[in-house]
Amino acid sequence: MSTIKTQNTSGLLWVTISRPEALNALNAEVLQTLREIIQEAYQNNAIKGIILTGEGDKAFVAGADIKELSSLNAEQAFALAQKGQLLFKQLEDSPKPIIAAINGFALGGGCELAMACHIRIATENAKFGQPEVNLGIIPGYGGTQRLTQLVGRGKALELMLTGDLISAQEAKAIGLVNHVVANREELMTLAQTIMSKILSKGPVAVAHVIKSVNAGFSFEQEGYQAEATSFAACATTEDFKEGTAAFLEKRKPTFSGK
Repeated sequence: MSTIKTQNTSGLLWVTISRPEALNALNAEVLQTLREIIQEAYQNNAIKGIILTGEGDKAFVAGADIKELSSLNAEQAFALAQKGQLLFKQLEDSPKPIIAAINGFALGGGCELAMACHIRIATENAKFGQPEVNLGIIPGYGGTQRLTQLVGRGKALELMLTGDLISAQEAKAIGLVNHVVANREELMTLAQTIMSKILSKGPVAVAHVIKSVNAGFSFEQEGYQAEATSFAACATTEDFKEGTAAFLEKRKPTFSGK
């Protein structure tokens, strides 16, 4: 069974992450499949734009797959962070507009995925956050950089240091989300409406708007490199082992600072 479903409607590619039993969590298969879909979309001149969403009403993407994360060593963690960063950078730099239609939870890697898209719209039941500190680790797919760019240093630090989740309305208030709608039906309608408006414009101009805006937030290797290095360092700690074990065992972690 495919972890991602696609549908091409008159040049608009609908991409749906489909692991509802795991709240659409990002595992290695999802990341690899998404990479292949995006690369194919870039090469297909018939595809003009992409709408990215998650299966069901509960979650856009609830985060990374904790079972996979919990077994990583430092070298594997660094490689995973860089792989995720490069994929999300590929989304961000797409000359074809990408809208994230966020239904339900967008946490951890899910929030990072949404932030890599050009426009974000959400349902009222959506929740956002970078709760990695609860596991004794940090965001590793560009979250430390993009969240800061989108909402400012102070609010980004508060969200990442506390691990707090915020509502769709608060996400809109701080600039993380463009629009909030009542339900999934309205979400998909608005996503298509915005995309149709964008696709009615000159595609070369659209591509250059994206390129020019991104130039102001260039892929600063120092920041992303520091994130990947810190992510890897956290993966070797006793705190990370305790945090992931507690998550999988559905209990509160007891961190030792080691």
